[in-house]
Amino acid sequence: MADASPKFHPPDLLPPAAAAAADLATAHDGLAFWQYMAAGSVAGLVEHTAMFPVDTLKTRIQTHSIPCHPPPGLRHALRSLIRVDGFFGLYRGIGAMGLGAGPAHAAYFSVYEISKRLLLTEDHPNNPAAHATAGVLATVASDAVFTPMDTVKQRLQMGSSPYKGVVDCVRRVLKEEGFRAFYVSYRTTVLMNAPFTAVHFATYEAAKRGLMEISPENSDDEKLLLHATAGAAAGALAAALTTPLDVVKTQLQCQGVCGCEKFSSSSITEVIQAIIKRDGYTGLLRGWKPRMLFHAPAAAICWSTYEASKSFFKDLNDRKA
Repeated sequence: MADASPKFHPPDLLPPAAAAAADLATAHDGLAFWQYMAAGSVAGLVEHTAMFPVDTLKTRIQTHSIPCHPPPGLRHALRSLIRVDGFFGLYRGIGAMGLGAGPAHAAYFSVYEISKRLLLTEDHPNNPAAHATAGVLATVASDAVFTPMDTVKQRLQMGSSPYKGVVDCVRRVLKEEGFRAFYVSYRTTVLMNAPFTAVHFATYEAAKRGLMEISPENSDDEKLLLHATAGAAAGALAAALTTPLDVVKTQLQCQGVCGCEKFSSSSITEVIQAIIKRDGYTGLLRGWKPRMLFHAPAAAICWSTYEASKSFFKDLNDRKA
């Protein structure tokens, strides 16, 4: 994610110290902690609900386990899923997503904003290192919240999933594999999302600056479109570069289910070696198309919704002031 702040009074109309303070205030928007959480929660739910069918197709492709058969392409996976499970099969597991995505995004955006407030200074209100550090801290926090429900979601998304629903999946995993199974992919998820966040931040900020330079006179009037376009570019590039670790994460979360390979440990190296041995190096790129198709519009939706929610809360605070 990246910093995307609404406009305040032009700093050139203020004395130097006041201008620095205004820049710092702009970075934090002056919202309460719970308002960041609420805005992030809404953004996460809207993003994941809108893109859930694409996420289901990605999971089906990445967990394909029929020996001597190449994994299905995107169109084949879609036709097969609808033929066997019907249209609503695209939304199997959405309950688990709803339980996880809202709190996880609330944690992400609130930790991100609070971390920025602690790390940024008046002298360096737009410090890239501070933004990156805040993003990593936010990633660690949000992944800790979302990983258990992500595991449940992915197991429900699989073809011929043996689970009846969210409650049944949670109950059976606890009984058969223990609580640790919900976090078996946590390390991989963090290792994946840390570079994902770094690439996303760098691309988002570069794209945003580039778009503002192309049409500076419209940057305020078309703020949501600017966030959406920059977010889409950032999401697509970050998704493509981190696909191998996403494949590893999916394999760990779904191991032993529906014919998926079982691993002796949660070692990333072991899983990568198993994938290469079974499918070659191309196996590490399974699902890159639906992953990009997911993250490009998902990032655009997420940032636009988050910024719109923050604007709503800012207007609400201004009316109360």
